[in-house]
Amino acid sequence: MLEFISGLHIFVGILILIVGFIFHWIGQLISILDWDLATSLGLQEKDMPPEFKVYEHAIAVADVSIGWTYGIAAVGLVLGLPWAVKLVWIPGVILIYHSLSFWYWTGNRIKLGYHLETRRLRVAWSLLNFITGILAIIIAWQ
Repeated sequence: MLEFISGLHIFVGILILIVGFIFHWIGQLISILDWDLATSLGLQEKDMPPEFKVYEHAIAVADVSIGWTYGIAAVGLVLGLPWAVKLVWIPGVILIYHSLSFWYWTGNRIKLGYHLETRRLRVAWSLLNFITGILAIIIAWQ
């Protein structure tokens, strides 16, 4: 179906490697191992109220537990391995989930008066996750 888009699987593999594996998996792993380091690197918000930190830490643990699939699927796509096309739907769905949950979680915090990230970051991060997820699902369904 998408044979006319030569190299799409490589492009999507690189996106998943950057967005999913590096930013989500490695970023959240750093958050679990050393929250203060993650905060100083900008991976976590420094003015986060303690009651939000509990939730964010739980999300970091969940992300790390499933995020290993990002790296495997990404490498498989870049190398053109046939099993990667079947595996990539998992990162695709998770990235769409990330985009929606981030959008609504940050929106709810804004409604409560906590502006912990910029509007530009909120839009860009949500869109980047959503687009990467959609492209991954397109690859999986081809």
